[in-house]
Amino acid sequence: MPESFPEYLDVDYTDGSEETATDYPTIESKIEKAVAVTKRGLEEYDNPVVMWTGGKDSTLTLYFIEEVARQHGLETPPTVFIDHFQHFDEIHDFVDRWADAWDLDVMYARNNDIGEYVDEHDLEPGDDIPVSDLSEHNQHHVRDLLEYEEDTFPFLLDTYVGNHLLKTVALNDTLESEGVDGVISGVRWDEQEARAEETFFSSRHDPDIYPPHDRIQPILQFDERAVWQTFWNFVVPDTVSAYPDEGYVPTGADDLPNGVTVDDVPVSPKYFAGFRSLGSEVSTEKTTEEPAWLQDVENTTERAGRAQDKEDLMERLRDLGYM
Repeated sequence: MPESFPEYLDVDYTDGSEETATDYPTIESKIEKAVAVTKRGLEEYDNPVVMWTGGKDSTLTLYFIEEVARQHGLETPPTVFIDHFQHFDEIHDFVDRWADAWDLDVMYARNNDIGEYVDEHDLEPGDDIPVSDLSEHNQHHVRDLLEYEEDTFPFLLDTYVGNHLLKTVALNDTLESEGVDGVISGVRWDEQEARAEETFFSSRHDPDIYPPHDRIQPILQFDERAVWQTFWNFVVPDTVSAYPDEGYVPTGADDLPNGVTVDDVPVSPKYFAGFRSLGSEVSTEKTTEEPAWLQDVENTTERAGRAQDKEDLMERLRDLGYM
């Protein structure tokens, strides 16, 4: 990271302040803003990365990055996939397939101290891990930053300690080791209350909490419905040669056009199976059997299938560097 960070940047940290998705009333206005933020991010930062979970929001963000980079002769940054050891197998398969198809450089952020302990002791999600058996680095996070006082914590992603160690620590360690100055991510204002006040360029400069960097957030202005409209009308037609140029919204995996299969489209098969939000395989459930885009997204909660103890702690987790 350049020593002058962030003085060498020319970004507006107030861009998006006090705005909501309704300030971008059409798909075209949302896309126009996403393209502008993406272009600015690719031009301004010396060593950016893209957060990619294999989910719809980060994949949509990646689409904008690929399009802007191609049109303006810019580099597509490396992607960072946080491997928290509790993913659905389909997520790994999806990321591997599309990383190969799009020629992406994928960096895997892992808390190897936790992973090695789990492997050595043949643990299953929910089994306890003694804090005293962790590395000094992880013990510092548990005791000093989280102020956690118990002797053990469960090997579960969607808990306060588990989420921080398996995701935030893994991410921050990667950002530090790679000298990252900008993280392009797919968070949205409407997705979670703790994200409602984010801006398109958001600073994370406190060295006592995380390696100083900025968050670049091109799709804040999208809501869940707009994400799916953009996928079926822009992303899929642009990336799948056999797909109708005018777009087509399938009613399920067996309703794709022109012999196209689920593996041919950059949409996780978990969304076809009824999941609306993708988290840990042990604590995320589908909401119905309908594909995500056909569900009542306006009147139901997108993250209802996620473990709610983690959702309730989101603000505290974000203060420590969670996405």
